[in-house]
Amino acid sequence: MAANPNDQDKTGDALKAQRFAMLADIAKELSGDVVFPTYFDAVLRLKQALQDPDITMSAIADAVSLEPLISAKLLHLANSVILNPEGRKIVDLKSAVIRLGLNAVRTAGLSIVMTQLMRAKKMADFAEITHSLWEHSIRSAAAAKVVAQQTSRLNSDEAMLAGLIHDLGAFYMLYRATQYEELRTRPDSIKYLIVQWHESIGVSLLNALGIPEEIVQATVDHDHVRPTPTAIRNLSDAIYVANMLSGGHFEWLMQDQPECAAEMALLEETYGHLRPDIEALAQEMHHSFS
Repeated sequence: MAANPNDQDKTGDALKAQRFAMLADIAKELSGDVVFPTYFDAVLRLKQALQDPDITMSAIADAVSLEPLISAKLLHLANSVILNPEGRKIVDLKSAVIRLGLNAVRTAGLSIVMTQLMRAKKMADFAEITHSLWEHSIRSAAAAKVVAQQTSRLNSDEAMLAGLIHDLGAFYMLYRATQYEELRTRPDSIKYLIVQWHESIGVSLLNALGIPEEIVQATVDHDHVRPTPTAIRNLSDAIYVANMLSGGHFEWLMQDQPECAAEMALLEETYGHLRPDIEALAQEMHHSFS
């Protein structure tokens, strides 16, 4: 019996064509309205929190802070011309929530959540990768806040938001990959695409979402090993250190980079003492959704 050509793996030029098609679609979508799911279990829990009529402003800020896309969109909304006619930029989520008000946050958040939920079913094909990225995002947010608080004069809330959304490009690529049958069944191919493109696509995505420039720039080349900063001079330093302390050097993310053991050892020696505080904050962030 002849093999069904549809059952054959796409290799060579055919697989490259699928990858090119996905990247072309991403470029097109980035010029329009960007909506996609991240870790949809968290989205479900956020939906429940936002439906509580007695939820406080503080509690809703905590809940929203755990969902990267909603955090990004609410920050953009708070800095819109209508809500910010004097042009005073907000760079942290807590201030954005206060400016928007509880009803506006609930309405905007639920709208985004429902759109995400309608698109989330196929994300299960990448459950393992998505879960790892989600955990890394939470830990990076905690690490960025601790690093900013204890080693610099940076705005720690701004650092936490930047840490939370620094890998949004990878989440977005995973969602786009669910729309290609060939790519859904080949996680290694998706990992390869993420390694090559998630940072540059992430920068374009954050710009499309209207994220403040200082946060966008802090995410540039965050997975590229660089000399360990002896002092945290800016937000880019804080995000780099937070990312690496939080497992940013996943083997599959670093597979195309040269040997970096010595640099990682120096970073651990310089900033490893912050790990207990980072772990405590990360656990606190998780508990707020339990």
